Amino acid sequence: QVQLVESGGGFVQAGGSLRLSCAASGGTFSSYAMGWFRQVPGKEREFAAAISWNGGSTYYADSVKGRFTISRDNAKNTVYLQMNSLKPEDTAVYYCAASTRGLRIRKDEFGYWGQGTQVTVSS
Repeated sequence: QVQLVESGGGFVQAGGSLRLSCAASGGTFSSYAMGWFRQVPGKEREFAAAISWNGGSTYYADSVKGRFTISRDNAKNTVYLQMNSLKPEDTAVYYCAASTRGLRIRKDEFGYWGQGTQVTVSS
């Protein structure tokens, strides 16, 4: 059973940057594709970014493309989400997730989830 713990969320002004981290334990991190999702109250959790097991492939939602970068360091069992040019509409709880089935973008295709970290972007 893999455990995922997000960190790095916080408060930032519009146009600023944050880097989220997700530390994995209890599994073979290098075998998992990883993703980042975000959710606001009353709305469904939505896809933001994903990365293949070896970092060779990435995929981004149109809403974050060009501003967010997903990366991973398998030696540290950690996946990152660098968020630049943040907008108020990026405000959400951000979750990392792991998939044993390759790079995915649907939330129901990820079997493991972290507890989330809050990102608040003010105008």
